[in-house]
Amino acid sequence: MIGIHRGGAVVADRIERELAQQHHILRGNLDISFYRDDLDTIAPNPEVRPSELPFDINGKTIWLIDDVLYTGRTIRAAMGELFDYGRPAAIRLAVLVDRGGRELPIHADAVGLTTRADPRMHVELMHDGAWRVAQRQVKS
Repeated sequence: MIGIHRGGAVVADRIERELAQQHHILRGNLDISFYRDDLDTIAPNPEVRPSELPFDINGKTIWLIDDVLYTGRTIRAAMGELFDYGRPAAIRLAVLVDRGGRELPIHADAVGLTTRADPRMHVELMHDGAWRVAQRQVKS
């Protein structure tokens, strides 16, 4: 199971806590900052975190975990980085929220909530593990 920084890593942590009592989970995180196709348009100094894949992904079924699936570009970037680490047998995708609005032919295999909410919608993850769908505040 591999969480995509930032929100996906938090969701993957929560899933791991739930499953670890009954299953051995190989767990990692990806930072896709340098694999994004919009790197030149985001903030001048993006926050980069290390990718952590402490296991060999070759021949394994990998579950990518993210908080929100929207255009599909984040997942495309994550798959690009994954293939730099090896050749998994399969890649599956689990997301907390699917917002629709796909620009690429990517779908989730497991979805917590499907919505066609306002584009400012995001997921807020609380310290107690709870989550809620909220709208970003627009700065004027």
